Amino acid sequence: MSRVSVLRCLLPPLCAALLLSVAPLRAQPVASTAVSVPAPGMARIWWYRALDPYSSLATPYVRLNGAIAGVSQPGGAFYVDVPPGHYHLSVDTIGVDFGQTQDVDLMPGMQLFAKVVSNDNWITGGGRGGGGGYRRDTFYVWLYPVQQAWPVIAQSYFYGGGPLYAGQTAIVLPPR
Repeated sequence: MSRVSVLRCLLPPLCAALLLSVAPLRAQPVASTAVSVPAPGMARIWWYRALDPYSSLATPYVRLNGAIAGVSQPGGAFYVDVPPGHYHLSVDTIGVDFGQTQDVDLMPGMQLFAKVVSNDNWITGGGRGGGGGYRRDTFYVWLYPVQQAWPVIAQSYFYGGGPLYAGQTAIVLPPR
């Protein structure tokens, strides 16, 4: 057999073995990720969203004082370290309702837990009897104490975290 024939015979199985041996790239569960406290003089905001079977799979931006802080992923969590101060927490949404946003004052060392909740039946229409209708999601930011938030966060996929820098447009973007 010539060298070319040997390479043609061995190359596909070697490539397949290499591809199968590489671990898939995906977010790690928060419980398996080393989570520390905020840096001295900083506060931490945890953003999370439960993976509910009938909730929206949309991935809206979450915002701090109008600036993008990350992307809300179903079943995902991330954190943002920020300087102490006043913050307006919101999430991009179609519908406008009361109680969708939160205003908070953070102190150094404080951790806040902001859950993104969807109402996927906010706007519906079309499909008179035969399907083909549409739905538009609306999202809310609700604050929870650590005792209620952490069990959900611990089972979520961790999409990273870190400090929010002035002028930064996004902290965490989902893996593509």
